[in-house]
Amino acid sequence: MSAPQALRNIAIIAHVDHGKTTLVDQLFRQSGTFRDNQRIEERAMDSNDLEKERGITILAKCTSVEWDDHHGQTTHINIVDTPGHADFGGEVERILSMVDGVILLVDSSEGAMPQTKFVTGKALALGLKPIVVVNKIDRPDGRAQEVLDEVFDLFVSLDANDEQLDFPVLYASGRNGYASDDMHARSGDLTPLFEKIVSHVAPPAADVDGPFKFLVTLLDRDNFLGRILTGLVASGSIKVNSPIHALDATGKVIETGRASKLMAFRGLERVPVDEARAGDIISIAGMTEATVANTICDPSVTEPLHAQPIDPPTLSMRFAVNDSPFAGREGTKVTSRMIRDRLLREAESNVAIRVTESADKDSFEVAGRGELQLGVLIETMRREGFELGISRPRVLFAEDENGKRTEPYEVVVIDVDEEYAGTVVEKVAIRKGEMTDMRPSGGGKTRITFSAPSRGLIGYHGEFLSDTRGTGIMNRLYEKYGPYKGTIEGRPVGVLISNGTGEAVGYALNMLEERGVLFVSPQEKVYEGMLIGENAKPDDLEVNPMKSKQLTNFRSTGKDDAIRLTPPRIMTLEQAIAYIDDDEMVEVTPKSIRLRKAILDPNERKKASRKNAAA
Repeated sequence: MSAPQALRNIAIIAHVDHGKTTLVDQLFRQSGTFRDNQRIEERAMDSNDLEKERGITILAKCTSVEWDDHHGQTTHINIVDTPGHADFGGEVERILSMVDGVILLVDSSEGAMPQTKFVTGKALALGLKPIVVVNKIDRPDGRAQEVLDEVFDLFVSLDANDEQLDFPVLYASGRNGYASDDMHARSGDLTPLFEKIVSHVAPPAADVDGPFKFLVTLLDRDNFLGRILTGLVASGSIKVNSPIHALDATGKVIETGRASKLMAFRGLERVPVDEARAGDIISIAGMTEATVANTICDPSVTEPLHAQPIDPPTLSMRFAVNDSPFAGREGTKVTSRMIRDRLLREAESNVAIRVTESADKDSFEVAGRGELQLGVLIETMRREGFELGISRPRVLFAEDENGKRTEPYEVVVIDVDEEYAGTVVEKVAIRKGEMTDMRPSGGGKTRITFSAPSRGLIGYHGEFLSDTRGTGIMNRLYEKYGPYKGTIEGRPVGVLISNGTGEAVGYALNMLEERGVLFVSPQEKVYEGMLIGENAKPDDLEVNPMKSKQLTNFRSTGKDDAIRLTPPRIMTLEQAIAYIDDDEMVEVTPKSIRLRKAILDPNERKKASRKNAAA
């Protein structure tokens, strides 16, 4: 016996900024999920502050809409919003195992992008049948037919089967709330999309009469309910307070307990329900140990459900206790115990992150998928009041079967104006990237594809934006572990290091400007070992930013020049992390981002560099 016919589980796949969350907003409105007078925020699915600010989806979320067709039948559609960025891919792989179909949303101008490729590849491998929606059809630079050909080529390259290649297509404008089979339509509503979901996506193939089995795909925390496990009921049914136990991948019982609360998704809300049946996407509270990829089931069940394996972390950073002279002035959470608890809590719900404690207990090695993922974690922590010292990211090496060293590679797809293509090819070649494809992409732009070691790409994004005058678009995607590429040149210039603690003075900074680019402004507090600027030469230089003009009773012959300083370079968190060298750190507090040497004392620094040179 299969699950109820009037139920559909779908995921929405799209590249960053292709309009996925806006389309979901319109699905809510047109299905009557929101009352007419209900005040809702724009992009309702991007619920946390960082998602709204950056315009990207970081956390996978479940939601649902009820759609009434013309024959009076109501279909319950569960929609899972997937992160578009590969750094958050740990979420994507597991989510796709909950759904029976996917909507692939592509921009009518930009077409299929690498992050789309990442998630689509996972979906096709699971045998899901896609519905392709060409969004933003009203863009003046739209090229819907070419984009459709690109999507078809993408599916072929991802080994899609004949059934998957025979995909239905809709043309839509998420912002204006219409979809149509006709490429030239410019009005209407989303009824064609609802109809396509109901007709094209199969109901969940779940066993209603079997014993209760449920695979955990997402983990949340709630201050009142504790751990909340979300996933798909694969078979059977469950009522509140039913006895359950959790199995790991080997079939070992991790814990036993009761389903103290069951919740289903209704719009953006989690609503308590008394019973859930096969095919439903629900959340269960009441377990304290069970985690992602575990099977929650009836005590009679001993066989776990198959869980999707997770790609390994490729990058790690050291999160240390802030030991600068200004530690504790701005943050409220500064001890290693607080940092440890917070990181372990993050690793518990985010399976793509691995945390290991150092021997001195003062720092933690945090491994993840990429700079963006770890940058988002650091930004979240600083907003919670944490102070941290962050090291330069480093890639995680591995060994092949012959014992040779391997490192992670990424596919890099770059769209640039033709005039900048030469510069980009040259810069990526310096970073040991190999060009695999180069073709014109229309409108005077060129699309270049590289295979490059992740190590060489750390910190390249800012330089890339400068080289292309902010017009280039770069997308990266984990490819494989490949042969080690040897040494890659680091930052070509040195830094200006403060030799004392105090307040920076305009007179001193004016003198230092000719040495390079400054990071601080007058009256800003500095300390010994802090980086206050970039030296124009390759060496590091210790300078005194607090030197003031000697005041005497002698008149100077020249007229005193007014000090006019160039505004300092202010770095964002990601830029700072990408900028630092191996012997430097970023001090992150709720109000400031400072760059510093890992060893503040100049004499200790010299000793350490001599020791490293001898080694």
